[in-house]
Amino acid sequence: MKGLRFILAGVLFGIVMSKSEAMSWYRIQEMFRFQSFHMFGIIGTAVITGIIIVYIIKKYNVKDSSGQEIVLRDKVEGWKRYLYGGVIFGLGWALTGACPGPMFVNIGYGYLSFIVVVCGALLGTYVYGVLKDKLPH
Repeated sequence: MKGLRFILAGVLFGIVMSKSEAMSWYRIQEMFRFQSFHMFGIIGTAVITGIIIVYIIKKYNVKDSSGQEIVLRDKVEGWKRYLYGGVIFGLGWALTGACPGPMFVNIGYGYLSFIVVVCGALLGTYVYGVLKDKLPH
């Protein structure tokens, strides 16, 4: 029963993603062609929500579900890692039409071809783990 809250959070996330059409390939295509504000509005809302939550965590020393203090470490300076990572992430997003969250929502929605996409993402994550020490960080 400990995992029930995570399952409920996942279900809620899936409902929000599908109702906002954030998992729609059509909406993502519109965004990459700068034809609609829809996805930029969703991403902007997520960024503003994240800023507010980080502020609250830092201001009130919020603890996690196990009672441990949440520690937010400063980012390492440098632009190469963010540029290369962002380009690879964006190419994968444009190629598949989904970032990691919506990949699972699409499977839940019944688009079983996204199983291939999730397997590719897991393989990419594994390869990154193997090559991590040889990449520029």
